[in-house]
This record gives sequence, C-alpha cells and structure tokens, in this order.
Amino acid sequence: MIVRLSKVAMALALAAFALVVTYDNLVDYGSNFAFVRHVLSMDSTFPGNALRDRAIDTPALWHVGYASIIAGEGATGVLLLVGALALWRARHATGAAFQRAKHWVVAGCTMGFLVWFFGFMVVGGEWFAMWQSKTWNGQEGAFRFYMALLGVLVFVNQPDADPER
Repeated sequence: MIVRLSKVAMALALAAFALVVTYDNLVDYGSNFAFVRHVLSMDSTFPGNALRDRAIDTPALWHVGYASIIAGEGATGVLLLVGALALWRARHATGAAFQRAKHWVVAGCTMGFLVWFFGFMVVGGEWFAMWQSKTWNGQEGAFRFYMALLGVLVFVNQPDADPER
C-alpha cells in the first residue's frame, strides 16, 4: 500500500506545483509576461544573431503565447489532480484496476512535459534562441520541472500487484 500511496502523493505534489505556477502567472501576470516578451522578441540574444528573423515583435502574439503557456500549465495541474484522485479512489483495487486509474497521471505528466520541454526547451530555447540570453533564459528551471515529471511518470507506471488482504 505504501507504494500506491507514494504514487498518489507524487501525482498530488506535481498537481500542486502546476496549479500554483498557473495561479502565480494569472495573479502576477506582468512578471512572467516580461519573460515571454523578451524571449519571443529575441531582444537579448547575441548581437548579430542570424536567427533574429524568427523574432515576434507583436504584443498581441506575446499575449497569445503567454496565454498558451498558462493554459498548458493549468491543464497539467488539473490532469494531475484528477489523476491523483483517481489513484486515491483505486488504492484498494486490484493491480489491473489501479493500472487503469493511472491514465490521468500519464496525461498530466505528458502535458507538463509538452509545456516545459517542448515549450521552453524546443520553442523558447532553440527556436527563439533563449539559450543565448543571460537574463531571460528559463531552460534550467524548465529542466528541473520536466525531469520531475518524467521521474514521477516512470515511477507511477511501474506495475502494481494486487493489494495484500
């Protein structure tokens, strides 16, 4: 039972993280909006950057990009919360039933991976050359987040036997 409860707790902790990040971005919109604006406009990349033609200098598109990030973070949090609750409800069920309850956690971890790996590493880091910025570089933070998601995803997906009676 301790392994099942650990899986519930880890999914719940990831949900709390994603929901707090979502809340923070909504309540303190301007702080991280500045980050998105600088990354998308590529205004702090290396001088003479040959990739600068990718820059987005339209404020409306900065808001769309930021809203997409917030929506992805919120969806991650909700999916993981639903997943933690599904695991909690199935904690006394058979191994097969507990395994079926994991799909929400898998969906939440996948959504979070898409936000923090694809969004921050592929799109922000490489497409918009965020790695070139000393000030507006979120790759290290994103790495911590998606590695935590991957670690929990691997652990949660380990098979569970039927509970001992």
